[in-house]
Amino acid sequence: MDRDEKKQVGVSLFGQSEFLISDDPIEEMFALNLGEFIAESLISEDLAKKISVSANKKERLQNQLVELIDIYSSKNTLCVLDFSSGEEVAIYTSIAKSIVQMLEVEECRIYLLKDDKLSLIGNSCQDIPELNFSIEDLIYDDAIEQGEYIYIPMKSSTMPVGLIEVKNQAKLEENYLELVISIANLLGTTITLQNSIEYTHNLISNSETSELELKQERAELTALIGDLCDYQQCFVEALANAVDKKGQYTVSHSRNTAKLARNICKTLGLNEKTTDLIYYAGLLQNIGKITLPEKIFATNGKLSAEELQKVKNHTNVGVNLLMNINFLSEVVPYITYQTERVDGSGAPEGLKGQSIPFGSRIIAVADAYSAMTSDRPYRKAMSVDDAINIIKSEVDQKWDKDVVNALIQIVK
Repeated sequence: MDRDEKKQVGVSLFGQSEFLISDDPIEEMFALNLGEFIAESLISEDLAKKISVSANKKERLQNQLVELIDIYSSKNTLCVLDFSSGEEVAIYTSIAKSIVQMLEVEECRIYLLKDDKLSLIGNSCQDIPELNFSIEDLIYDDAIEQGEYIYIPMKSSTMPVGLIEVKNQAKLEENYLELVISIANLLGTTITLQNSIEYTHNLISNSETSELELKQERAELTALIGDLCDYQQCFVEALANAVDKKGQYTVSHSRNTAKLARNICKTLGLNEKTTDLIYYAGLLQNIGKITLPEKIFATNGKLSAEELQKVKNHTNVGVNLLMNINFLSEVVPYITYQTERVDGSGAPEGLKGQSIPFGSRIIAVADAYSAMTSDRPYRKAMSVDDAINIIKSEVDQKWDKDVVNALIQIVK
């Protein structure tokens, strides 16, 4: 397969570079790992040159570490939920308030471990209850219940980093607890990574740093980045499960939509990277519902004007949330335009036909079919045949014909 063919099937630019070396398996493995870890838009021939044999080993290691710490600096990784640039307390307070809004709990606080003591760094309210925790508690437990409070340790591997405290008079639902645990793991790993990046800066700037020390630091950084990517995926899946819980789906609607969208992509022959982005978009296409009160979805009666407006606006809220989860920002266009219709009658822009991103057209069909064939509190699921007949009747009005044909191949 030549270079142009590789580009068309979605092979990483790292795998296409003529500058990569093949006589050093550790270097080759690092290059492959880095290609997996960073966004395709950040991979360049310039970066490939920096890890080529043209530089001596120590210089090459320094260049690799410089690229890593730039790509995974706080501005690129410390962006979860309502994260924004600003002081540390403001950032963590924003996260605590987001958790309160999403989970409909009373209070949330975030503590960081500093000098073997837990220090309050983010608070959704003014009250500060007394904490009675040992470092050992943070290492060995995923969640600790004490009266009205649930404590979720933040850690990287087995090393404690901090604590998320949630107050809720009723026991936190399993899906919501899973989401808080995923946030704790993501934050714990991110904070550890940032500390490692600061240490790496010092190593690079010290002329007496040995080649062995640079190799060891590279190994630790790449391991942390691998953990970060795993926790990012866990966070996405936990967020999707929490959205389904809010939406009162009896099955995992978001997961079913995402899997169906991925199968449609494969049937249509889309490349792997595009398929992955559409899969994530399918998981998160209803993310805005996480900020809506659960009672809105439980009622069989008519919604108030205010409630109806909140439901209509949930897509915009979801897009705003995703823009603040920076590692998911690439899926935003697919979600933004999933309510467009091929005849131009949709929202938000009234886009028509091919002007609608293909990923949006795929998610729209997958979401409609998944919703029709799922039980809801106010109705039973449709049969496969009934759902397909309805969707077929709306081809070239709501749905893309090629996407619908691919759906039929999969479900019939």
